[in-house]
Parts: sequence; structure tokens; C-alpha cells
Amino acid sequence: EPNTNVCPVCLGLPGSLPVLNRAAVEYAMRLGRALGCRVDASTFSRKNYFYPDMPKDYQVSQYDLPINAEGEIELPSGYRVGIERAHLEEDTGKSTHVGGGGRITDAGYSLVDYNRAGVPLLEIVSAPDLRSAKEAVAYMKKVHQLVCYLGICDGNMQEGSFRCDANVS
Repeated sequence: EPNTNVCPVCLGLPGSLPVLNRAAVEYAMRLGRALGCRVDASTFSRKNYFYPDMPKDYQVSQYDLPINAEGEIELPSGYRVGIERAHLEEDTGKSTHVGGGGRITDAGYSLVDYNRAGVPLLEIVSAPDLRSAKEAVAYMKKVHQLVCYLGICDGNMQEGSFRCDANVS
């Protein structure tokens, strides 16, 4: 049920401090090796910005000093996609926009579920090497196959354990 698996740390309540998740770090290192990345010592920082489903108004992230940098993934076609970094950060909550077909601009109201807020998230940032929708699909299938094989996650997009944010410039 929404908002039944929340804790003081994930909500950013006063006096609460985060604790490093050892398994998440091990998974990140496993992925970094599989992507041919340089696995480095890293640090976490606060990434401050307002987002409606982030209860603390900041995100704990390795964005500035990622654990994994400069790798690549080879697609079945032989084409290689560069990996700029694969870093750990905490997940946000989940917004659901009610009415208007589920789009925020037409919604009557929005609901926020904080159940996954604060859960470790392993984010892969690729280089701007993808040139077509076909390559993007092949890339995501390869990443899906890799994280499932490595036991990092179950790859279930419907439950949010595997997601893609596509940024096209």
C-alpha cells in the first residue's frame, strides 16, 4: 500500500542520518566491472533541488564523484555505446497524476507514494552515442540483460526496479 514502507531517514526527518548500503555498493562495483568502467573510490553529496516526490528537497548522490566511470557496452550489432558513469543515489517517491489521462498538465490532482524514497538506485549515464530508436532499444535490452544476469535487479519495469529516462538533444 502507498506510504506504508517509509522511515525517518528516507523522509529526512530531523536527527536522522543515512547509512551506506553495502549490497548496493557491491552491485555498483559488479556493474562497473561488467561495463569495463574504472571503479574508483567515491563520495556521496547532497544534490539540492525541488522535486514534488522527494520529501527532503535533496538527493544523496555520487553524481560528482561516481564509483564507476569511462566504460562501454557493446550492442549485438557490434556498435559500442560509451558509459560516462554508473553511480549510486537514492530514489525518489512515485507521483501518480489522477484524471486527464494520467498527464500532469490535465490532472485533477496528484498523489505521492514515498515507499521507494531513499531506496538505493544505480544510475547509468551513457555517452551521447545512440543515433536511432533502434539503437536505443538494443541498448536498453542489453542493459536489462546485463543487470538481470549479474543479479543486480529483477528488471521488472512494471514495478519500477528497472527504468529508463531518455534525454534527447
